Parts: sequence; structure tokens; C-alpha cells
Amino acid sequence: MSTKNIDTAFVARTLALFDLDHTLLDVDSDYLWGEYIVKHDLVDEAEYRTANQKFYQDYIEGTLDATEYNEFVAQFLSSLPMDRLHELREDYIKSEIEPHIRPKAMEVLCQHIEQGHDVVIISATNDFVVSAIAERFGITDANVLATPLEIKDERYTGKLTDKPNFQAGKIYHLDKWLDKQQIAGVKFEKTYAYSDSKNDIPLLDWADVAICVSPDDALHAHALAHRWAVEDWSI
Repeated sequence: MSTKNIDTAFVARTLALFDLDHTLLDVDSDYLWGEYIVKHDLVDEAEYRTANQKFYQDYIEGTLDATEYNEFVAQFLSSLPMDRLHELREDYIKSEIEPHIRPKAMEVLCQHIEQGHDVVIISATNDFVVSAIAERFGITDANVLATPLEIKDERYTGKLTDKPNFQAGKIYHLDKWLDKQQIAGVKFEKTYAYSDSKNDIPLLDWADVAICVSPDDALHAHALAHRWAVEDWSI
């Protein structure tokens, strides 16, 4: 559990962690980005779609090689200049993402903000995609944890700069973020985590309060066994 005795020298705060795909959104933003670039003839349709669908199935089954997948995604990003990528991303978010923001997700996230809680979006999807979607929820880059892609000389290189933010990797990146908060004089006396996926059981187990959002079958069973909250955000 994350709750620890809070030193009086620190500011005690509450942290709310939100997964992105199928939690805040009712779609997978990573998969949809792949479909978007196929639809706009930016990659070879047959080759890219076949690979994208295979990776997505691996994700659902919990067998995804997250480094291989993110390098596959980053290869396309490395093919275009940054300003063109930003144009495409903005159109993608408006056309493919905004219609899929769950109203209940926005409501709950805003409730945490209104209560003065620190809200972090923590996603296995790459930071190119996640950072821009997070802006739609009013969350800045400082509170976004995603799979980090390498940039050199204003271009994506096709590589990662660190571990994928996937499964136990989320705890790895969260610990690094918490270390920065501690240096800034902040500790968290209570933590919440929201997710739909069995891949996030390590994250949900870490939190003081685990909320399973329209969970997959494996997570639903785990939630019942551990008496975690289960909520339906699909309505």
C-alpha cells in the first residue's frame, strides 16, 4: 500500500491516478492512432494494419512485447517532421478521440480536481499521443506518465528513452515521479487508481483505493476476490 506516515515537513496531498484507454476513453487511443494513419494513406495499409491488429490482440491477451510495439509505432513518427506530426495529431484527436471521452470519466476526474487532489494520467500508450489527449482533460505534461519516446534534433528516433509504461512498468515510472514530488516537498497520504485492465493490477494493488472501471473479465474477477470497487462508466 502507498499510505505512509507523513512527515510534518511535507505537504500531505491526495493522488488520483487514471488509466487512459477504456477508462477515460471508451476506445484504445494507441490502436486508433494506427487506424488513423492507415485511413489517411500515411502507411502501407495491409502491412501496418495486420501488425497493428496483432499487437492489439497481444495487449488484450496480456502477452504484448511493449518495447517492440512502441518501437513499431515510433518508426512512423520518425518519418515525418515534428510540425507535420502535430498537425496530424490534432486532427486525430478531434476526429477520433474527443467523441470517445467518457462523460462519467470527465465527471470523476473533475471531482478530484475540485477537491484539490493531484490528478495523473498514467498510460501504456506513448507520450506523443497521451500528452495531447491529457490536455483535453486539463492535465499538463508534468502529470502525464506514458511510454517515453526518444527525440533527437527535433525528430523522433524510433526508440524509447526508458522502459515501457506497461504493467509493472507503471509502478517503475510512478516511483520516479513520486521521487520528484518528494524532492519538491510533497507526499501523498491517500491514493486512488482507476483502470479497466488486468494489465493494471499492479497499479490498482499499489493504491489505497482501487476502482475498476468497466473492467475486463480477468480484472472483474480479481476485483470481486479483493473487494475492489467496480463501476460502469460505459453509460
